[in-house]
Amino acid sequence: MTLKAAVLQYSPSDDKAANLELIEKLVREAAGDGVRLAVLPEYAIFTVATMDMRFVESAETLDGPAVSLLKSLSAELGIALVAGINEVANETHVYNTLVGIDEGEVKATYRKVHLYDAFGYKESDRVLAADPGNGDVFKVDGFTVGMQTCYDLRFPETSRALIDTGADVLALPAEWVPGPLKEYHWNTLIRARAIENTVYVLAADQCAPHGAGQSAILDPMGIALAQVGEIQGIGSATLTQERLAAVRKTNPALSLRRYKVEVVDG
Repeated sequence: MTLKAAVLQYSPSDDKAANLELIEKLVREAAGDGVRLAVLPEYAIFTVATMDMRFVESAETLDGPAVSLLKSLSAELGIALVAGINEVANETHVYNTLVGIDEGEVKATYRKVHLYDAFGYKESDRVLAADPGNGDVFKVDGFTVGMQTCYDLRFPETSRALIDTGADVLALPAEWVPGPLKEYHWNTLIRARAIENTVYVLAADQCAPHGAGQSAILDPMGIALAQVGEIQGIGSATLTQERLAAVRKTNPALSLRRYKVEVVDG
């Protein structure tokens, strides 16, 4: 069983119409290359450098025009999509939300748990932290996809909890803000999550000016099957159940572990 997947790297701006036009272009390009699952970055629809009221003013519901376009592309092109949006929460805050879409329908959602209040940034100024364990997994051609967002990468229990629900693919949209050693951290951590969980990782970052780029698809041994550098681009690779089974036979870390992750609120 195989699945052709892609990470779509670009730089969203404050122009939602232009962002959606670019998304459609990239998704059509990926689908034309036979991609069945495409992962877009965090805040794929709207991004500005400062976490201010513009995120709130531009927010949409899950049946708004941005998600509606993604659903339409999914239905037309036969492609599954994972993308980050700023979702309406209240008058002063949004949720940093991922949608997993296939067959023209939202199959799963995830609201970011670990907010990026680090390296001089404060995401919590305008984003509400969601409860742990709020996300769903969804199936794409026999693979189970779990979703997490950017700063969640620094908390290995986030990925492990998804593995315990059956995920064998981790979709990781990000806006990995550039900073001291940030690219080193990104490349180390995405490989660690793949290796320690023996899963595929689809890490889709924004590129400059808001993200560090270096999107990648990693196999269960941490090998990069596809990489995108510092500019806009698409990285694609074929995932196989055969590779998953072989790696998990060689490195049965999941079956040998003696600790479990308990998801608790707060």
